[in-house]
Amino acid sequence: MLGFLQRPVVVTADVNLNVVALTAVGLLSRLWRLAYPRAVVFDEVYYGQYISFYMKRVFFLDGSGPPFGHMLLALGEYSSNVPVWSLRLLPALAGALSVPMAYQILWELRFSHCAAMGAALLMLIENALITQARLMLLESLLIFFNLLAVLSYLKFSNCQKHRPFSPSWWLWLVLTGVACSCAVGIKYMGIFTYLLVLGVAAVHTWHLIGDQALSNVCVLCHVLARAVALVVVPAVTYLLFFYVHLTLLCRSGPHDQIMSSAFQASLEGGLARITQGQPLEVAYGSQVTLKSASGKPVPCWLHSHPSTYPLSYENGRGSSHQQQVTCYPFKDVNNWWIVKDPGRHQLEVSNPPRPVRHGDVVQLVHGMTSRLLNTHDVAAPLNPHAQEVSCYIDYNISMPAQSLWRLDIVNRESDAEIWKTILSEVRLVHLNTSAILKWRMLTVRSDDSEHKYSSTPLDWVTLDTNIAYWLHPRTSAQIHLLGNVVIWASAGLATALYALLFCWYLLRRRRRVCELPEDSWLRWVLAGALCAGGWAANYFPFFLMEKQLFLYPYLPALTFQILLLPVVLQHIGEHLCRSQLHRSLFGALVVAWYSAACHMFNMLRPLTYGDKSLSPSDLQALRWKESWDILIRKH
Repeated sequence: MLGFLQRPVVVTADVNLNVVALTAVGLLSRLWRLAYPRAVVFDEVYYGQYISFYMKRVFFLDGSGPPFGHMLLALGEYSSNVPVWSLRLLPALAGALSVPMAYQILWELRFSHCAAMGAALLMLIENALITQARLMLLESLLIFFNLLAVLSYLKFSNCQKHRPFSPSWWLWLVLTGVACSCAVGIKYMGIFTYLLVLGVAAVHTWHLIGDQALSNVCVLCHVLARAVALVVVPAVTYLLFFYVHLTLLCRSGPHDQIMSSAFQASLEGGLARITQGQPLEVAYGSQVTLKSASGKPVPCWLHSHPSTYPLSYENGRGSSHQQQVTCYPFKDVNNWWIVKDPGRHQLEVSNPPRPVRHGDVVQLVHGMTSRLLNTHDVAAPLNPHAQEVSCYIDYNISMPAQSLWRLDIVNRESDAEIWKTILSEVRLVHLNTSAILKWRMLTVRSDDSEHKYSSTPLDWVTLDTNIAYWLHPRTSAQIHLLGNVVIWASAGLATALYALLFCWYLLRRRRRVCELPEDSWLRWVLAGALCAGGWAANYFPFFLMEKQLFLYPYLPALTFQILLLPVVLQHIGEHLCRSQLHRSLFGALVVAWYSAACHMFNMLRPLTYGDKSLSPSDLQALRWKESWDILIRKH
């Protein structure tokens, strides 16, 4: 029974030395002198402020993306005095691990060792990926989880052929869903890769349903397993990010105003401190502020001030010349209003207080100017089809006040509901015209100026743009987001060539001419769906976005293009080169091409790491395109 104690315990493991070597060089390329420069570089200041909020547990909500990426970056700040390399470590590790993951993805797609190594080495020497990974930015984390999602799904798919419902099958399936949710949790654009994986999984599931060798129960189990792992698990994980975010940040901060009043009251300090000890119900004579429930484009409060509407607008329309009422996005003394009973002159809360209920007719008196909230049949300044809202001024003309409003409590539980502070959502309906009060700002301060380094998606593919991230204060050393020209151009050509070959093979197969064996054709299609499809899914949506764009959102799409490049090269060598001589010549061309990519990496290396001061002539020589903004000091 205890015989096993008399024998040594032996554990065997398969170690892929290629993966180990690629991981090592990936770490070296991303971690070397990671603390340099010690200054804040480009958008590091943007993410740094959010990390400080996490350390202070102050609430914030970044409108540009979900919180998971910020939480990962905050892991590097374990105290208030952390070294720079600690804050940049996690993005650098993610960038380093993307190198061996590229190898594994091509290997799982059943391409050759040379093709897999080629993909990994291209990831290794791509200057833009190195630059982005060495800073406290989110793109390398997004790329890591994109690749992890694709790799996990491929491993799951390969397990499906031999060991369905095994522990490894479940592991890779669930990990696919988790990686997808992590990608979306870092940046909203992670949804593009998630939808890609979901689409490929849907096609595979559709083929599985048609497999007559499987019973109905088995097919149902397969469908349910995929639905849970690829839909339910990502949704729950994504919501968990927000739960952790809101649990950690329990203190009031500068971003409170974008949330509801009830949420603000739940935070320590801020509105909770102001409302502490105040009545829970609104009574006649109460002083209130009314915040817009829609809050578009930004949260704002019902506001008035002594200024009046102009007698006429630029388009020739007239106005009432009454006191202006608008929606103001900042807390201000002019946001306060007194709830008045129209039948009484009293402006103070009586004893006992008389609560305001749903359906009551009220007047709102502006606290600073003592004028009544009013509206009448005059066109609003921003919308001629809506009524102007004002505070009434008696000009002694035939325009009497129309200042009676019926209070509707939208989220009431009964028709006798009392107006509650913070909790009630109310709607004011004008008694004379039945118009509903809507809040809209007369002006919104916005900066429409174009950023110096903004670009369009068309600039990205041809690398007609760059971003100067950092310039040394004394020397000419600088860091640029600038890609390896050889790799970018080759990746674009490979994508175009894949599309042409795919269409050609598709037409030939329609004519019953199958030039590729079935397994090679399926491998070619799957590689294209994931690599070419990954590029398209992460690139084309930017043409629909109406905002300033920069070069770095293209990096996830570029990653998929890099994976596609060795796929096309191997296909040319195996299927288009007809003789051994052709294959030898093509192999020599590939070696020369990769040497050129390495040479380009070495040329741009000073702009990637920023650790070398270059002369003006050296910098001018690196400016291969007129559109590149290489910073040259004029002494």
